[in-house]
Amino acid sequence: MEKELVLQAKNWIESAKHIVIIGHKSPDGDSVGSSLGLYNTLIKFKEDVQVCMPDPYPGFLRWMKGTDEIKNFEQHTSQVMDLMEQADLIFCLDFNSETRVGKMENSLREASAKKIMIDHHQDPSDFADITFSFPNECSTSQLIYKFLAHAELLNYLDADAGACLYCGIMTDTGSFKFPNTSPETHRIIANLMENGVDHYKIHELVFDQNTEDKLKLRSSIISNSLRVLEEYKTAIIAVSQKDLEKFNYEKGDTEGLVNVALSLGTVNRSAFFTEEDGLIKISFRSKGIENPVNGIASKYFEGGGHINAAGGKYLGTLDQAVQKFVTVLPEFV
Repeated sequence: MEKELVLQAKNWIESAKHIVIIGHKSPDGDSVGSSLGLYNTLIKFKEDVQVCMPDPYPGFLRWMKGTDEIKNFEQHTSQVMDLMEQADLIFCLDFNSETRVGKMENSLREASAKKIMIDHHQDPSDFADITFSFPNECSTSQLIYKFLAHAELLNYLDADAGACLYCGIMTDTGSFKFPNTSPETHRIIANLMENGVDHYKIHELVFDQNTEDKLKLRSSIISNSLRVLEEYKTAIIAVSQKDLEKFNYEKGDTEGLVNVALSLGTVNRSAFFTEEDGLIKISFRSKGIENPVNGIASKYFEGGGHINAAGGKYLGTLDQAVQKFVTVLPEFV
């Protein structure tokens, strides 16, 4: 990170009266972890700091300190709009374009506040006043740690804030197994643990908290919805809203299933299609830089992301979305 930009950002933090931290639509572990990691640090010396999300976070992240303070646009529309309007500094974390905040986009565009983007996705847009964009970093949570270090603010980072950052790094590296996990990542994790972060408890809270309905849903999806296209070494999982409702679906219940499909030895890319409220949400995953999925996400499904992890959406039926994917897949194999 450029020292001059970090110092300018620090000056803005110190002079700001109303700070808002926002993450992307469908917040995940890194989005919530980086946002609350920064929030729990800044709130130590800034009176007015607020985290806003476009929609609710998944339940398996509820343990993080500060989740009760998050305002999401879907349920607190007027409050979020007022907070964005009153803010004089907005942190945009874990997204690289205003379009990634869903219905909050207009509020973000119209906000008069200075904007600081900290993100690790490719091809950032230039909407922010200060941009810290590092696509080779494993997570935005790792970038928040490095930002705080460069800004000489780590003394405000306690175990609660550290636990949020640990969760973001852990989830975005697949529990430290993805290629984007660097030696520096492990050094940062060691520092967090030395400062009171209980790594094993966080893993249990994220991955080992199940309900009977959740287990039955995941079992049903794998048994009935998994399809393998052997000629393309590709797995497809398509789940209808009816399937979700049958097992009392809660946000986060299908988290990670796209990676389960990718664990098949004959598969090097997978696509997970979910029907929710008339929109088809899609997660793409792949193995190796020779099997990118961000291209198909951006070109055909209004999305994008990393080389091996991307997302998109489709306006239409579940069958139409899957068929479109199958049709264009040969272009990317």
